[in-house]
Amino acid sequence: MLVAIVTLGSCTGGSPQAGPRSGRISIAYLQKQGDQQYFQDEAAGARARASELGVDLEVVDVGTDAGRTLDAARAAAARGVSGLIVTVPDPVLGPQLVEIAHKSRVELLASDDQMCADLPDPSVCAHQKLVPRVGFSGAAMGEAVGRRAAEEYLKAGWQPEQTRIVAAGRTDLSVCRERMDAAKLAFLQEAGQVRTLDIATDNTPEGARKVVASATAAEAGSPRHWVVWGCNDENVQGALAALRAAGVAEPNVIGVGLGAYLACKGWESGAPFAMRAALAIKGRDVGALAVQTMYERLRDSKPFPAEALAPTVMADPATWRTAGITCT
Repeated sequence: MLVAIVTLGSCTGGSPQAGPRSGRISIAYLQKQGDQQYFQDEAAGARARASELGVDLEVVDVGTDAGRTLDAARAAAARGVSGLIVTVPDPVLGPQLVEIAHKSRVELLASDDQMCADLPDPSVCAHQKLVPRVGFSGAAMGEAVGRRAAEEYLKAGWQPEQTRIVAAGRTDLSVCRERMDAAKLAFLQEAGQVRTLDIATDNTPEGARKVVASATAAEAGSPRHWVVWGCNDENVQGALAALRAAGVAEPNVIGVGLGAYLACKGWESGAPFAMRAALAIKGRDVGALAVQTMYERLRDSKPFPAEALAPTVMADPATWRTAGITCT
């Protein structure tokens, strides 16, 4: 697996360890939205790597509950875990999680979403205050999605006055804003200006379906064509379902997913599907990398990288199998 390491100065989150640890290492991995396929894959990758390394690993699904996240972090620290890996449901919890880790002398590593040690919004955080993170580059992912959407749009020969873009995702999350802003900029650079509907969702298929249905029904101008992207596969799938229910034919929709774990299910069926492509992000890679990174910190006192980035690949109905995407 190729991994990009960014070595900026960073905040470790927990107190520095006195030296390499001997004996059994224990890690708690707190995940948001454990019912989503990506995070299930991430947990599986973390467990597999922990087994290889001889690490005691507990994976806790905190859903989207802030209080549950903090309680789980305190409980893990009280049990004496050496490391805490957190996919935070809301970055506003960053300073509190850093405080818990510091007081308990537990190493803290962010998984997927960025956290800041002293501010609720990581996007305005000083670099040295960012909690070390394992995941993907949001800007690079968004750019890849926007460029592929532009490629499909230009190939279709659609006109901007007859087209609308749906950009759906949790706009209160900096990681979503980063992805979606990058997608919009890349599309603009490649294909020019097209009216974009920025739609706030809860990052679930059903949540996206409901709000996209309402927003697109209210859109003036009777657009014939739609381009869809979002913060994740769930948003794109929900938006496509909304347009389908409104009577928009599949050939008149270009969807570009982010994840590919839901997109591949549509491709696997062989039925007409408006998801033309999706950027594949493998949760197993991130889970394994997070556990490996924490293990090296605890066992060998190896400094955390500011960011350890897992690879991505653009896939479509013709290439997803050879891209190594496992559809479960």
